[in-house]
Amino acid sequence: MTRAWLAIGMAFLAGTVTTGTGAPQRQSPLTVGAVTAAPGSIASGVLDVPARAGDTGTTIPISVINGTLPGPVLALVAGTHGMEYVPIIALQRMRATIDPKTLSGAIVMVHVANLPSFLGRTIYYSPADGKNLNRVFPGKADGTLSERIADVITREVIARATHVVDLHCGDGNESLRPYSYWITSGDPKVAEAGKAMALAFSLDRIVVDSGRPTDPAASVYLSNTAITRGKPALTTETGGMAVVDDSSIKLVENGIAGLLRHLGMRKEGPPAVTAPVWIEPSEVLRAGVTGLFYPAVGRGQTVKKGAPIGRVTDFLGQTIERLVAPFDGEVLYVIGTPPITKGEPVAMVGARK
Repeated sequence: MTRAWLAIGMAFLAGTVTTGTGAPQRQSPLTVGAVTAAPGSIASGVLDVPARAGDTGTTIPISVINGTLPGPVLALVAGTHGMEYVPIIALQRMRATIDPKTLSGAIVMVHVANLPSFLGRTIYYSPADGKNLNRVFPGKADGTLSERIADVITREVIARATHVVDLHCGDGNESLRPYSYWITSGDPKVAEAGKAMALAFSLDRIVVDSGRPTDPAASVYLSNTAITRGKPALTTETGGMAVVDDSSIKLVENGIAGLLRHLGMRKEGPPAVTAPVWIEPSEVLRAGVTGLFYPAVGRGQTVKKGAPIGRVTDFLGQTIERLVAPFDGEVLYVIGTPPITKGEPVAMVGARK
């Protein structure tokens, strides 16, 4: 599949896509769930997650932007975590600015993957079942609500896509500097295509992640679900602390525009980043106790091994845990609000290669 899409992409860059007889190929309608977009049009609707015992079900709002020529199908997923607002707003903006008549291939936008968490204003976990949507892929058709959301996204969105981007930002409690994840586990050809996507998205920090599962039936993460099915994918991080700021939104818009150019879906677009900072290894530091977290560092700060990252106090103000940098590196994110529960992340540190 990768070679076939590479050939099509090269044909786009040359300005033509033809059949074996030399006749131009025509784009077909694209259907995702009950939403069908004709060539050169945009259609929107919802993917339905029916109710079952214990919950009321939910919906997943989507848009299908179908171009006029054949090409890749790029899935853009926002709102996997409900308080990660920047990508959600970015997709709303881009839906209004992408012209399907100048597009080759198609874009499937998942505007808010986790509507229960979004409407409930919750970090990490769904108020419906207490699960983290980005830890239950590929989901279960008869599972809890988060597992059923993951199942619908896997079957209806990832299955129809050729390339997938899971658009994240710092959650409502995370102060974060922008970066993306390049997942290297699995098929090397898929990994190389994912690397090219990371460069095209043009965030200047790229975390090299070699520890993702390789079993398609236990893929755990949304982007990894695509990768274990032979489809290049990317996870991006921009913004944080539930702040909707224009500069973070523009990073998402610029990154998507770069991907569309890279995949041959549009002729125009920003160039790929040429001198990224590769991050490997990286480590998420987690609290060993429950209490109040006091950060000692800020996002993007350079730290030495053993430097203070923060401390946790009990509810009377007594320090009960101190966290330090595991190696020399850079703070990619740090928790910016006091509540902390045992086992939850407090910061992520990455070393520059």
